[in-house]
Amino acid sequence: MGIKAALPKYEIYFYSTMLCLAMFWAASWIFEVSSSNANRRNFKTTVKPGWFYFGRKMDTADFEWKMWFSTFRAHILFALSGHILFAKICTMLAPQHRSLVYMVYGLFAVWTSMGWTYITLILSHCILLYSISLVKIRWLCFVTGLCTLATFKCEPFVSWQAGFVEGDFELRHVLFYGGCGFTIMRCMSFALENCERKDGNYNILELLKYNFYLPFFYFGPIMTFDKFYVQANKSDLMRKEQEMWNISLQGLIHLGVIIVVDVLFHFMYILTIPTDMRLLKHLSDWALVGLAYFSLVYDWVKAAVMFGVINTVSRLDHLDPPKPPKCITMLYVFAETHFDRGINDWLCKYVYDYLGGKHDNVVEELVATLCTFGVTILWLGPCEVVLIWAFFNCFGLNFELWVAKLFSMEPFASIEMTMTEAMSRRIRAIFNTFNFWSIVLYNILALNSLDFAKLVTKRLLLKGFPITTIIVMFMTYCLIQVIKERERRQALIDDPDPLPPAPPPNATCSLAGAPAATAPAQAVADPSKEKAE
Repeated sequence: MGIKAALPKYEIYFYSTMLCLAMFWAASWIFEVSSSNANRRNFKTTVKPGWFYFGRKMDTADFEWKMWFSTFRAHILFALSGHILFAKICTMLAPQHRSLVYMVYGLFAVWTSMGWTYITLILSHCILLYSISLVKIRWLCFVTGLCTLATFKCEPFVSWQAGFVEGDFELRHVLFYGGCGFTIMRCMSFALENCERKDGNYNILELLKYNFYLPFFYFGPIMTFDKFYVQANKSDLMRKEQEMWNISLQGLIHLGVIIVVDVLFHFMYILTIPTDMRLLKHLSDWALVGLAYFSLVYDWVKAAVMFGVINTVSRLDHLDPPKPPKCITMLYVFAETHFDRGINDWLCKYVYDYLGGKHDNVVEELVATLCTFGVTILWLGPCEVVLIWAFFNCFGLNFELWVAKLFSMEPFASIEMTMTEAMSRRIRAIFNTFNFWSIVLYNILALNSLDFAKLVTKRLLLKGFPITTIIVMFMTYCLIQVIKERERRQALIDDPDPLPPAPPPNATCSLAGAPAATAPAQAVADPSKEKAE
């Protein structure tokens, strides 16, 4: 079944209508629970007075959102504004030295915020991995980088290195772990790319330019060294048509999303409610399922906004940063479940694709996914929730390949060939429905808690069976079909079907000439169909 398989328009309209009604219905339940429990004792620590204009309390349970857009807002605006100013001046006067100016400003900003001892610690890690990269042994660079990363995840190394940080302000620990963790990943990327270089070695100055680029330093995203090196040293700084307009529009969109999220925090406490298990047990099935879904959507919005603000600044510097994460609403396959495209690109380039090859061999795919999630566990920090999350996601990724292999065999392949493309799309969407909720439940583990994930699973599959289960799965099926329709339209834009050649002017309408006239059209259309398959 090709991605360009179409369904009747009235069917798509029906799916879209049902989906919108389900979203509003679930949101109304969450709004009612939030309003009736605003003064609950367990909510006092996170639900606090908000904007005066609304006359409602605000959910402040997300530390990262509060840090970025409240506590740390002035510091971020000041630091990034200075970076933009110096970058613009350098681009106008000496564009060939702009990467060096980025490094100097980044070093100065890190030094003023964290102290010179922190700079010394970061430089020591850079020098260590640079020295190892000179040996040009890939596995040695990888092992050294992982061991260095592990020193920020286990005692007594964590406490010893944290002692190098000066100052006692609120965000000291956040900046410490963010800067160190991303530094190790960038140094590993540099070392591995240096191993691949045939003629000589990269200069250590290139590593420092790469690591101390301020917009990426503390919070990412990670851009692999090969991409950064080419883009940061590019001499042609001419912008594409309407590029500045698009950058400005992105900035305005991010500002609008920040305001909308702050407004919604006054009406739906989607972050505080999951922390109160006693209240969760008394919620309706619709409220609980909607809460699980909206929690993941919010996490995507947060990541998209935080990375989007940084990416806007980097695009002003003529860089092409990793794209924002794909929305959880658009995910129904495990192969695309990543909330950080920078980390995903890093893992795919150096681990997953390197070990998995074409990802069509079951054994190679299993080894590649195990190694990939092993590095991910170390990056996130080994703990019970992370281990469970990694296990289920690793299993889901491999299970997709096993199912694809199974259904490519007989008699399943022949059965699907007898179906119409529309019917094949409907059947596949049914399987994708269960896949979607597997992705949702697995990622709730990482974002909320194990108890919340267990409760949602029991309500959805056991206690709510069959009414809640059937209704939720049907609404999810509608969602999958809407997503597939969007992907179909995008595929037609990216790769439109070729038109059949026009008949020659002297063509006759004889019966003998008709087959000859239709044969070329079929010969042109068939390759496109095979490509879609």
